[in-house]
Amino acid sequence: MIFKKCRKDDDKILFIDASKGFEKVGNQNRLTDENLEKIFNTYKNREEIEKYSHLANLDEIKENEYNLNIPRYVDTFEEEEIVDIDAVSKKLKELYLNEAGLQSKIAEFCEELKIDKPF
Repeated sequence: MIFKKCRKDDDKILFIDASKGFEKVGNQNRLTDENLEKIFNTYKNREEIEKYSHLANLDEIKENEYNLNIPRYVDTFEEEEIVDIDAVSKKLKELYLNEAGLQSKIAEFCEELKIDKPF
């Protein structure tokens, strides 16, 4: 959070959600130079970037009952990919039939070699 007392006549508040811009280092999260530069440039230019930053005016903040939680202002929701259940089911059936054929061949080889089947 950065609070700036000597702001010009701008009543907008910049919210930045940089929660996805880090790299995992052991048990800690670390901002890279690129992450820091993006945060700094967004702040300096007071940019509004979709799913990253938002300039909220005081009326919007009042509507949110003065709650300053970043997710209220920066929407980072990503649509989930729709899964075609019929295609997945068809693929599973194909794999099952393929597996049955392979197990049959393995059984033949085991019989030919006079060894126990692994299944």
